[in-house]
Amino acid sequence: MVYFYAAAMDIPIKECLLLLYIGTERGTDDMSSSKHKAWRALKAAFPYTIPIFAGFWFLGLTYGIYMHVSGFSFLYPMFMSLLIFGGSLEFVVVNLLLGAFDPLQAFTIALMVQARHLFYGISMLDRFKGTGWKKPYLIFGMCDESFSIIYTAKIPEDVDKGWFMFWVTALNHFYWFSGSTLGGLLGSLLKFNTTGLEFVMTAMFTVIFLEQWMKEKKHYTALLGLGCSLLCLILFGASDFMIPTMVSLLGVLTVLRRPIEKAGGFV
Repeated sequence: MVYFYAAAMDIPIKECLLLLYIGTERGTDDMSSSKHKAWRALKAAFPYTIPIFAGFWFLGLTYGIYMHVSGFSFLYPMFMSLLIFGGSLEFVVVNLLLGAFDPLQAFTIALMVQARHLFYGISMLDRFKGTGWKKPYLIFGMCDESFSIIYTAKIPEDVDKGWFMFWVTALNHFYWFSGSTLGGLLGSLLKFNTTGLEFVMTAMFTVIFLEQWMKEKKHYTALLGLGCSLLCLILFGASDFMIPTMVSLLGVLTVLRRPIEKAGGFV
């Protein structure tokens, strides 16, 4: 093959072999560099996901046990946590599976429960640019916790941002998947009261908010977030305030973005 290529290109065989060798070496170097970037990003991302690990495993175990008690095999929480990866939506899906088949109702409920991701996605448009093949998975795997980390983490300059976001997403996905699967497998063996375990996630978000508050020099965005949330809670009630809060925050921050940036309110 090398002989025919050299004859076709009118290149001496020795030079052709040299070019082939150089190309192989460059390919090896590129692969080594890519692995180095991925490994460095993994080491940077993992510490940020440790609190998520604790919360996801508690809730994942609870979800798997709940599925078992509802009469489903461990395969259900395993594949649902892998393919849906919707957190609260997966708890809702249990009742949908036990009820009459109604795809329109399932679609509407799923849209209402996960509608907040629309606003997450808008804020992530710039950050996901240039991530290549990772982008589809970053979009699929974006959850509240991954969004919080990616949006607030100070990524070191020597760490590839695309790989960092990929590992944050993949690690959180794995925590939920493994916890849910283990809960489904051990559901028949573990007997305990799971009331109140959902507060783990509330506590985790409180910690993330406090860390962000301490990093900010000026707390304009945090105060706006608290104000919009409180107002919508009063107007719409605890069960319906989430989507109005997201819409109001999007509108307020869009209108006040430039003044806040000039005042140094964004980090």
